[in-house]
Order: sequence, then C-alpha cells, then structure tokens
Amino acid sequence: MTLGKIYNLYKALDEESILLSFKGVFTADLLTSILQIMESKLSYLAESPKIKKKMFNVLVECLQNLYHHVDDSEMIKDGDGLINSSSALLMITIVEGSFFIRTGNYVFNEASVALEDRLKKINSLDKEDLKSYYQKVLNDGNRSQKGTAGLGMIDIARKSGNKLEYEFVEAGDNHHFFCLNIKID
Repeated sequence: MTLGKIYNLYKALDEESILLSFKGVFTADLLTSILQIMESKLSYLAESPKIKKKMFNVLVECLQNLYHHVDDSEMIKDGDGLINSSSALLMITIVEGSFFIRTGNYVFNEASVALEDRLKKINSLDKEDLKSYYQKVLNDGNRSQKGTAGLGMIDIARKSGNKLEYEFVEAGDNHHFFCLNIKID
C-alpha cells in the first residue's frame, strides 16, 4: 500500500462511520482489548446506559462467536490469494444514532447450511418465542464439539431486539465467508 492510500483508507472509514475495525485472528487478549476500546468510545460518545448495556451484551456474544466458532485453521484459496481460514473481521459503525456490529468469518460449506437453518428459525420468532426457544436449547443440554450450546445467535437476536441480517459468500473450495450485521438501537 502506498502512503497516499492511507489517507484514502482513513477517509473511507470516516465516510462509513466506522468506530472500530479489526481483521485477523481473534485471541482472548484481543477480545478484552476490544471491549475496553469500545467502553472508552461509548463513554466519549456519551451514550445512554441502556445502549451501552445492549452494545456490550451483543458485542461480547459476537466476539465469543468469532473466538470459539472459527473452523480449523488452514490456508485456503480465496480469489487470487491464500488466506488463513481463522482470520475474521469485526467492524462497529454508528449510522443515524444506531450502532451496527458487523462480523465476517470463514465457515465450512456443510456448517453454513446448518447455521443458515438456525438463523432462519431465529429470525422467524418474535420476542416471546425467542425467549422460549432460548430456554428450550439451554435445557436440551446438547453441546457442540467446541463445548457451546448454540445459544449465541439466539442471545444476539434477543439482546439487540432486531432481526439478524446475514449472508454466506462463496470463498474457496470448502468454505463460505459468513457475514453478519446486527443493528442496536
């Protein structure tokens, strides 16, 4: 990247109202740092306690998803280059008073089918049905190979109070890039 492109990148981030952006592998230490940065930014923006609480609850769930649900690390061909399949993306923006948490990560093709089915189910439920579904999944006691119960996306929908916007983009032979957009208002 030429030095002049740094200014262009800065302007693009400013035009998109991006408060925070990270691309790479998410570690436990990084999660803590991101939460501290966002706490500082929200204090600077003088957000209401209600919005701060919603933001943190949803952000924690999103970060846990990026940390726990990354498929096994391997180099995959994505477009013209190779990329580490553990690499993920987090962006936090503010547009017209609403916050958006946007994440992206690689998932195996077969995992994307089950994930999409789960997301469709979550988006089909109203507030009360989401609460019941959460309790049902919690009480089932089923755990994934990674030790999670699959409550994260349900929790994100419940805590944000909005439908989950998502897309799966083909990325390499065995992977999709899972894009998630959560509105917090």
